[in-house]
Amino acid sequence: MDETPTSQSNPAISSASAGTGVSDELLMLAFSKGSSDAFTELFSRYKQPIYGFFRRRVAEPAHAEELTQETFLALLRAAARYEPRALFRTYLYAIGLKILRAHRRKAAFRATFFGHQNSNPDPAKADATEASLWVRRAVKKLDPIDREILMLREFEQLSYAEIADLLKLPVNTVRSRLFRARTALRNLLEPPAASSTKNAPQPIAQKGERA
Repeated sequence: MDETPTSQSNPAISSASAGTGVSDELLMLAFSKGSSDAFTELFSRYKQPIYGFFRRRVAEPAHAEELTQETFLALLRAAARYEPRALFRTYLYAIGLKILRAHRRKAAFRATFFGHQNSNPDPAKADATEASLWVRRAVKKLDPIDREILMLREFEQLSYAEIADLLKLPVNTVRSRLFRARTALRNLLEPPAASSTKNAPQPIAQKGERA
């Protein structure tokens, strides 16, 4: 996948930082012309979102940090070739997704070549609550593409058009697969049927759930 998405989105509609009022695309253009301050501002805006993107997809915080650094290094290397043909954040997440896929290929190769099974805990398992672990395990059971679409929408807050651009899918496919992912996740998170034991305590119905 090319690092630069091919969508013809208008950069002017990108949200600007409340601090500077300058759009991401204009900052990237300024950086491509040599402005280090522009890169500093972009790094400030996107370091945590990109770290979060990786943290939800790899087991170790240190790996997430390394992949975040790799993403911004790739951005540095690609600066001279940058053209605002898509929203900057779509462009940046495309770089991150490419790096994530390369990381997964390397991890799979190492596991096969050295005969190691991944014994690392799920992301944030050590400090997550039981409820969040339950959700993580349910999300992991989704179809890989459906899971990625769900995470890009719910966590990265990308639009349908951005997700379609990033994953090279029609927008209608993104909508339908997101609906399918949400339905599957809801079914996975529904509590099991009540025990036949008469005296077993009944679960308290949550808002929006059937008792």
